[in-house]
Amino acid sequence: MTEESQHQTEPRAAITLFEKGRAELGKVISGQIEMIDQALLTLLCGGHALIEGVPGVAKTLAVKTLARFLSLDFRRVQGTPDMMPADILGTSVFSLKTSEFSFHRGPVFTQFLLADEINRMPPRTQAALLESMEERQVTMDGETNALDEYFTVFATQNPLEFEGTYPLPEAQLDRFLLKIRVGYPSALEERAILERHHAALDSTHLEQTAIESISVPELAAARREVRRVRIEPAIFDYLLAIVRRTREWPAISLGASPRAAAALLIVAKGNAAKEGRDYLLPDDIKEAAPPCLRHRLILKPEVELEGFDPDRVIADLLAAVPLPK
Repeated sequence: MTEESQHQTEPRAAITLFEKGRAELGKVISGQIEMIDQALLTLLCGGHALIEGVPGVAKTLAVKTLARFLSLDFRRVQGTPDMMPADILGTSVFSLKTSEFSFHRGPVFTQFLLADEINRMPPRTQAALLESMEERQVTMDGETNALDEYFTVFATQNPLEFEGTYPLPEAQLDRFLLKIRVGYPSALEERAILERHHAALDSTHLEQTAIESISVPELAAARREVRRVRIEPAIFDYLLAIVRRTREWPAISLGASPRAAAALLIVAKGNAAKEGRDYLLPDDIKEAAPPCLRHRLILKPEVELEGFDPDRVIADLLAAVPLPK
């Protein structure tokens, strides 16, 4: 099948991914549409996501449900202060029968990995995920072991706890395509949560909920639509102006890197694809900027003391960059 024929037979793959995803995850998650959309966008763009929110707002539940929806192999690791890199990557085991070492694969050898409370892992263990996330491979004892092409990491963290936690360094944060912030549900959504618990449809009964999965070929078709999104030269200049402005903005001490610019581009293309378009608009970039840049910018201390956060600074910056004509 040629690329052109694929384009004709799969014009709505990304739209279908989002429509089905919202419907199926909505069977388990009340509200949190923004979190669901950004999680689906992460999969559409082939990246990894960091989900940050206070305890009890369905971060872990959303990721577990998403894995079921995607029908991908799923593993979970629970972050603890005594976790070692081998607990994630695996280790070499000596066999008495063969008198040889063999590599015992860890939970990272999967398609969909949930790193729950990643900021409870010590820095050495956090760093063990760097190669896996960036290059989709694991090097142990001089040998390189390839990971699945759909290998995806979703990590969760609590922004309020400090004791017994290890903040992720900038190099690790930069590996996450998006940082998804999860807030409290609305009053109506929280009422729906209580009704589901009363009806025994809470997270402890997730396996009993019928989730209609999508196939891997459907996900692959949606990703092809992202690659086909066209970009005009003026849109390139607009995106570049936003990224370069972060490096000279008065409130920012460390701006976005070229890798951040590439991430912003792919997420913006994902926004276009999920709307059924094969061309990029400035609004796609503006929508992608907060989740794509909020974890890559370091604000000046005096700005944080004044109550500013990255999202507010990004909003001010976007307002200052002229739209392309």
